[in-house]
Amino acid sequence: MALLVHLKTVSELRGRGDRIAKVTFRGQSFYSRVLENCEDVADFDETFRWPVASTIDRNEMLEIQVFNYSKVFSNKLIGTFCMVLQKVVEENHVEVTDTLIDDNNAIIKTSLCVEVRYQGTDGTVGSWDDGDFLGDEALQEEEKDSQETDGLLPGSRPSSRPPGEKSFRSKGREKTKGGRDGEHKAGRSVFSAMKLGKNRSHKEEPQRPDEPAVLEMEDLDHLAIRLADGLDPDSVSLASVTALTTNVSNKRSKPDIKMEPSAGRPMDYQVSITVIEARQLVGLNMDPVVCVEYFVFDFHVSPDVMFDKIIKLSVIHSKNLLRSGTLVGSFKMDVGTVYSQPEHQFHHKWAILSDPDDISSGLKGYVKCDVAVVGKGDNIKTPHKANETDEDDIEGNLLLPEGVPPERQWARFYVKIYRAEGLPRMNTSLMANVKKAFIGENKDLVDPYVQVFFAGQKGKTSVQKSSYEPLWNEQVIFTDLFPPLCKRMKVQIRDSDKVNDVAIGTHFIDLRKISNDGDKGFLPTLGPAWVNMYGSTRNYTLLDEHQDLNEGLGEGVSFRARLLLGLAVEILDTSNPELTSSTEVQVEQATPISESCAGKMEEFFLFGAFLEASMIDRRNGDKPITFEVTIGNYGNEVDGLARPQRPRPRKEPGDEEEVDLIQNSSDDEASDGGDLASVSSTPPMRPQVTDRNYFHLPYLERKPCIYIKSWWPDQRRRLYNANIMDHIADKLEEGLNDVQEMIKTEKSYPERRLRGVLEELSCGCCHFLSLAEKDQGHSSRTRLDRERLKSCLRELESMGQQARTLRAQVKRHTVRDKLRLCQNFLQRLRFLADEPQHSIPDVFIWMMSNNKRVAYARVPSKDLLFSIVEEETGKDCAKVKTLFLKLPGKRGFGSAGWTVQAKLELYMWLGLSKQRKDFLCGLPCGFEEVKAAQGLGLHTFPPVSLVYAKKQVFQLRAHMYQARSLFAADSSGLSDPFARVFFINQSQCTEVLNETLCPTWDQMLVFDNLELYGEAQELRDDPPIIVIEIYDQDTMGKADFMGRTFAKPLVKMADEEYCPPRFPPQLEYYQIYRGNATAGDLLAAFELLQIGPAGKADLPPIHGPVDMDRGPIMPVPVGIRPVLSKYRVEVLFWGLRDLKRVNLAQVDRPRVDIECAGKGVQSSLIHNYKKNPNFNTLVKWFEVDLPENELLHPPLNIRVVDCRAFGRYTLVGSHAVSSLRRFIYRPPDRSAPSWNTAGEVVVNMEPEVPIKKLETMVKLDATSDAVVKVDVAEEEKEKKKKKKGTAEEPDEEEPDESMLDWWSKYFASIDTMKEQLRQQEPSGIDLEEKDEMDNTEGLKGPMKGKEKARTAKEEKKKKTQSSGSGQGSEAPEKKKPKIDELKVYPKELESEFDNFEDWLHTFNLLRGKTGDDEDGSTEEERIVGRFKGSLCVYKVPLPEDVSWEAGYDPTYGMFQGIPSNDPINVLVRVYVVRATDLHPADINGKADPYIAIRLGKTDIRDKENYISKQLNPVFGKSFDIEASFPMESMLTVAVYDWDLVGTDDLIGETKIDLENRFYSKHRATCGIAQTYSTHGYNIWRDPMKPSQILTRLCKDSKVDGPHFGPPGRVKVANRVFTGPSEIEDENGQKKPTEEHVALSALRHWEDIPRAGCRLVPEHVETRPLLNPDKPGIEQGRLELWVDMFPMDMPAPGTPLDISPRKPKKYELRVIIWNTDEVVLEDDDFFTGEKSSDIFVRGWLKGQQEDKQDTDVHYHSLTGEGNFNWRYLFPFDYLAAEEKIVISKKESMFSWDETEYKIPARLTLQIWDADHFSADDFLGAIELDLNRFPRGAKTAKQCTMDMATGEVDVPLVSIFKQKRVKGWWPLLARNENDEFELTGKVEAELHLLTAEEAEKNPVGLARNEPDPLEKPNRPDTSFIWFLNPLKSARYFLWHTYRWLLLKLLLLLLLLLLLALFLYSVPGYLVKKILRA
Repeated sequence: MALLVHLKTVSELRGRGDRIAKVTFRGQSFYSRVLENCEDVADFDETFRWPVASTIDRNEMLEIQVFNYSKVFSNKLIGTFCMVLQKVVEENHVEVTDTLIDDNNAIIKTSLCVEVRYQGTDGTVGSWDDGDFLGDEALQEEEKDSQETDGLLPGSRPSSRPPGEKSFRSKGREKTKGGRDGEHKAGRSVFSAMKLGKNRSHKEEPQRPDEPAVLEMEDLDHLAIRLADGLDPDSVSLASVTALTTNVSNKRSKPDIKMEPSAGRPMDYQVSITVIEARQLVGLNMDPVVCVEYFVFDFHVSPDVMFDKIIKLSVIHSKNLLRSGTLVGSFKMDVGTVYSQPEHQFHHKWAILSDPDDISSGLKGYVKCDVAVVGKGDNIKTPHKANETDEDDIEGNLLLPEGVPPERQWARFYVKIYRAEGLPRMNTSLMANVKKAFIGENKDLVDPYVQVFFAGQKGKTSVQKSSYEPLWNEQVIFTDLFPPLCKRMKVQIRDSDKVNDVAIGTHFIDLRKISNDGDKGFLPTLGPAWVNMYGSTRNYTLLDEHQDLNEGLGEGVSFRARLLLGLAVEILDTSNPELTSSTEVQVEQATPISESCAGKMEEFFLFGAFLEASMIDRRNGDKPITFEVTIGNYGNEVDGLARPQRPRPRKEPGDEEEVDLIQNSSDDEASDGGDLASVSSTPPMRPQVTDRNYFHLPYLERKPCIYIKSWWPDQRRRLYNANIMDHIADKLEEGLNDVQEMIKTEKSYPERRLRGVLEELSCGCCHFLSLAEKDQGHSSRTRLDRERLKSCLRELESMGQQARTLRAQVKRHTVRDKLRLCQNFLQRLRFLADEPQHSIPDVFIWMMSNNKRVAYARVPSKDLLFSIVEEETGKDCAKVKTLFLKLPGKRGFGSAGWTVQAKLELYMWLGLSKQRKDFLCGLPCGFEEVKAAQGLGLHTFPPVSLVYAKKQVFQLRAHMYQARSLFAADSSGLSDPFARVFFINQSQCTEVLNETLCPTWDQMLVFDNLELYGEAQELRDDPPIIVIEIYDQDTMGKADFMGRTFAKPLVKMADEEYCPPRFPPQLEYYQIYRGNATAGDLLAAFELLQIGPAGKADLPPIHGPVDMDRGPIMPVPVGIRPVLSKYRVEVLFWGLRDLKRVNLAQVDRPRVDIECAGKGVQSSLIHNYKKNPNFNTLVKWFEVDLPENELLHPPLNIRVVDCRAFGRYTLVGSHAVSSLRRFIYRPPDRSAPSWNTAGEVVVNMEPEVPIKKLETMVKLDATSDAVVKVDVAEEEKEKKKKKKGTAEEPDEEEPDESMLDWWSKYFASIDTMKEQLRQQEPSGIDLEEKDEMDNTEGLKGPMKGKEKARTAKEEKKKKTQSSGSGQGSEAPEKKKPKIDELKVYPKELESEFDNFEDWLHTFNLLRGKTGDDEDGSTEEERIVGRFKGSLCVYKVPLPEDVSWEAGYDPTYGMFQGIPSNDPINVLVRVYVVRATDLHPADINGKADPYIAIRLGKTDIRDKENYISKQLNPVFGKSFDIEASFPMESMLTVAVYDWDLVGTDDLIGETKIDLENRFYSKHRATCGIAQTYSTHGYNIWRDPMKPSQILTRLCKDSKVDGPHFGPPGRVKVANRVFTGPSEIEDENGQKKPTEEHVALSALRHWEDIPRAGCRLVPEHVETRPLLNPDKPGIEQGRLELWVDMFPMDMPAPGTPLDISPRKPKKYELRVIIWNTDEVVLEDDDFFTGEKSSDIFVRGWLKGQQEDKQDTDVHYHSLTGEGNFNWRYLFPFDYLAAEEKIVISKKESMFSWDETEYKIPARLTLQIWDADHFSADDFLGAIELDLNRFPRGAKTAKQCTMDMATGEVDVPLVSIFKQKRVKGWWPLLARNENDEFELTGKVEAELHLLTAEEAEKNPVGLARNEPDPLEKPNRPDTSFIWFLNPLKSARYFLWHTYRWLLLKLLLLLLLLLLLALFLYSVPGYLVKKILRA
């Protein structure tokens, strides 16, 4: 659907002027071209088209405004025309002539004539009258007009209207027989959010996404301002003004330049996991030990395999010999999740454990760990490992990616597998044929089943025997936590086989794409939908070389099968008792689904025309070649199955007409049997030779075609939405590339282009919303379709808004940051556009040679899909696409994949058969169709070939100027490059230039008689592309491929003038690619000139002599070649270093040759490299002609040769300086503030604040003679207050000097560093805003970029804390004791100071071929040495105002004030502090590290002092080495692993270039401390005092000063520094001194005008350790610093003592007094009463084996227990790190003790003693001795909150309080896994140092000395078997005495009765007998 507006004329205008019109509809405006010098009539005659997605409402408005156009001022409105579109909607076509109204709504005389058409949904357009189609003459006239007018616009090219906006006439006029209806295509223009429609240029280069042509910006700004209707120039989208809208072309789509598949190639990965500790494990009394374990796994696999690997952490009960360990809980996540984290790591995070066998049980505990995944070349930034005493906030630091909730629930994942189609045969047909012969049955040769892998588990369906179309209807069920930490699920169809099962095809379901975790998100859901599987070719071979492709590795080269599947997730309610609690994979039957639920089957039609096939590899040149196109199995005649059956719809009542439609989709198609036979391959043809590498197929004017009918479920909507998003993303990407390019080439106003890009993005997003809204529900939409649509709409809506906000924030200096944010938009768009539910399979184009498949290309079907809405159409649909065919699978890896197998120009169209009337619309015009013979009368049959009647003859001129930074293809490290240019079927080569990586060919190649088919105009807009390949000429064998690039020529038609602005063309840079890697740039220009009727005479003459010395070579003509000026290049030759052997011989007499643009200079010869590798002549120069444009400067080559005997030379190595820009001398700008030396600037310095808060800004703007006072830092004030005696807290006193050592300083500095890092995060934003302020106000006067950056930096430095209003608002900081600090750099020192290349640069000399990835060779391995020196390039003669200062030495040219390079002896002092995160070297996952230092011949191995079993060893050592520069200047500090037997292994090493540091202006010899003191821990290390250093610096840099005085002031140049004027000596005596002020001047040396630079402060640097065997992967880090002292100066003092602190011995005495409210566990044997036999157990963490128990308080009935029991815990403690140090042997076999550092934690537990079974654990508390809750005064006040940390309670430290007594709660977990209070304990903690303890000994338990009294326990607590009567009395009598008395009475009565009964008979007898 579209609205077309044809603006014809505006008449009755007043006066003369330039006119422009603006047409607006739905907020989107187009501008017409400018009509210059119009009088009363402006004949615009232009058409504008708005593609509309939703039907136009009858009340919508169209607005046309006409302006008087002004180049300088804003445009002046003449009048406006508004029109309601009611009539247009009703009639589809309206023509109107009406008057305009002015600003005040008054009618004016001017009238306008406009025609409006509305193209409805059905593709209908209002009727046309014949007047619309004028003859060609009129058309040409019109073209001429437009060329004249367009040519007048600056930066425009004649007739630069985009094709398709040319006006109605040019289109419809040629109705060819193809039934191409002109109407349908009439108004097609390339959609872009075109704010200015008409001014597009054609000099676009789709081939180079990163370096488009940019017009001169100044013109654009005028243009933008003129066109912008008076708006701010930023609001104009520059997209269309600059020639940047890449693909203006309607006929061609962008080729992809990167050739090689990157997926699937194995790489090196290292997974490192540090397990730190576990907490809160479920299970009675588990004391998880804390011991930091480091595990490393190394892999060499492809990324896909790597990222699907599962990391599983399990915690297991360590059991004794009798029982194996049982699982406590486990945690798993895939490697990909870790890799996608920032820095590829989780640092110090807690993993939640759960039990996979019992999902109802909940959380099982936490494990704290670090997980990192490093690929080659990734560097991991570890947060600085200082004493990490972060509060252990478990909940806030869970090991989960952003956005995953901490409470993950169990869920079931149902993967439903319905059926599959189109399987290939997987068996030889031999057996089958035998079977068939005997039994007569014909079987399908495949036995498929489906296997699903997820989160480390796999499940599989049943096997369907021999079936190409198996039906399963089964579901595989996984149970896992949701959201899962595994990103992908792998679904594989496999073939069951007796020997081994093989994969048929693999599909990955990315869970992030089928779910959304937002507030309005949805659970993962998919389908039921078909997914397509791709893999190896379908012909069955026993050993398939491409089997990997079927496993899902690498890009599939053929369709394998498609599978109908669905996925659903159900969150489980774990409290439900019926739930099966295991996580085993289950397989069940699933309910079958109806045929149509995956979409209604529709007939699709694919058409392709082969316009050119060239660059066919010569190995395929001898056999006939044919191309085959397939979509799914359709079209595959070689190894597809029997022809796929055309699906006959099942008839349902009431469905009659529809069935009819499908069977005869058009009346005349129903020839024999109503079927349109498919033609899927081109007729075989023998290739012809192009040149010695390539062949081509001579199609000439007859272009073969293919067409295929296929049937697929109609799910186009999915693809349409993806296409719209892809279009937005392509535009965005292209715009961002432009902006990057503009920044790179320093074009002006990149911020405007970025605003334009954001404008386009927000328009695109709005557009998507309007188009996708109408996505009406049809039956086959799955839940995922609906949810995805919702989330895409939400995402794009928010993206559009963000883009608008961002657009407003883009400023000149924020462009780079905003560009990064835009890159995120791009990733988000690409992610959204990737549709997880496939519909139509991709299209494959195979080149067949002799019926064998040779090479292929794969085109996604969505890119070819047709839609009547422009934005929904695929980007390659109905366009000519350049395809490069590549080798399949692994054959395409490496160099084989770089050579092109064939280049195709292919036109393709895919769409519904019923929409196919337009399928030829995008072809170059001027062809006849040729039908297949059978269909003679049927004109709707697609053609089998096209014959072009029209051909144009052209001449191509390729101006090959130069290339730079090419690939080194020879072992010498150089190449012999030549370029080969291909165009259509011709090729030519430049000459070969020997031994260079930066050839300047300066050669014009002329291709004559090029025949191009099609219409002239189309060729002009859309010429074919040129391919340029660079080769290395070898004397033996064939030339090596070095890279390739594409270009589009600038076309001149015969009737155009060869004159500006289009001609002559400009040289441009083209990026050269080799595989996926960039391999240099080519500087060239290409023009394609039409040869008119008069022959070549019309062409611009080829000027310039034919250069006879080089043979008949034509140079690049004047006008195209760059304009040259004379430059002088001065070279500073300093010396050569580390030269390796050449051909086994040592280098002895080297020399350096410098060459640039054919001129050069040689250094003096070094006569004995071993003795002195420096040059004796330092500076030489040469003059050379270089281009005026700095971007075109040729590279400068540095080559080192060794002069051997008999005048032979050997090349040692070479280096190409690709850009001279950083060496160009720019005379200093004396108006810049840093040069201003008038007036004084006072800087008042008290010692600095360690943490800088950015509050008040102080501008040091030297143009004002201000006296700036930087206020005293807050802490200083605090100090002064304290001195008045207001210190409130006892821990705030200044630390005692004697207590402090170097480590106190180090740890304080580390805290500061962390604090700063923490502050940088939040304050980054404010900084930017402040910068904006700075740049507008502070820096007046022109400043060069570098200086500006520097000033901004300085400014940031000067924002110190000030006493302004900010002070009150600051939250009170945690007060730090004031300790002098040093600077801890988390990286190498040189990276902070620009490699110390302030005047001496280091150039790496390379030799040998550049490695390709598979050799794994890196740049490092090619380095054969280093050249030290520098360059200075400037135009001669120099400008007048450059004056030389006094003492100018002409022999040094620009390099004044350079030290001598004679050998010098230096004392090098290396301090090694510690190493962190070392790579384990032993089997036990540890290492025994020691330090080794090499410098020249000195090799120190500190083997005796190895540190046992440590990966974070603290070395604390210093080493002194005497060295002489330059012979010994590379210091290597290595860490080795000590081994008892065998050699020691290198863990890693780091190299430091001492020479650059020594000579640097930053003075890196000895860091400048923060304060000056003569004694104590902060003693001044340098033999020179600050005042001497300052004097020396002033002298060296010719600065006036230093002038000391009055006391406390020093003046250097025009800066005055102030500071303290007295110093205390050891005895506290104050003496006057100038050192403090001198030091404050040194610490602000960068503020000194002209000479200033930052001086290296006292510091510790952190250097990564690398191991040559594992290049690029960090093996740990080393913290160290280096001091250097020249031997001819006073000797430095003794080295600082930085030996590790020795732990201090302490004794902790814990008295357990009482317990209360202990839970009662036992039931009494006799009475059933609850009681407990209580005892208390205690230990210090890490010393479990020394645990101590009290005696037992038996039979407590109330939970009260009395103990009076003393524990004694001696321990060694490091106060600085707050850790207890334990040394113990790990096992009986250990050689020596291992030292562990463990947090100081006391554990107290209560137990219930049992005699015959294990004791029962009741509860526990763990007290961190540094910060534990203060005990409660009474048992009543003691609550559970004290221990859980949920309530803030006062914390105390036993190390400060020394003695603490109180009640603490004891907790345990109940069944629901929640804490409950199980008792309270009254304890007293008393800490003594070992000495105090010795003086004042006490006894353990209740023993002597100082025994505790026995507890007063109630009688019940006696042990019953020791004193049974007492116990019985207590138990029974106490409670049951009445009962007992009653019983006794009863007993007596019974006894009486018994006696009575017993004696009665006797008495009776006696009575009776009277005996």
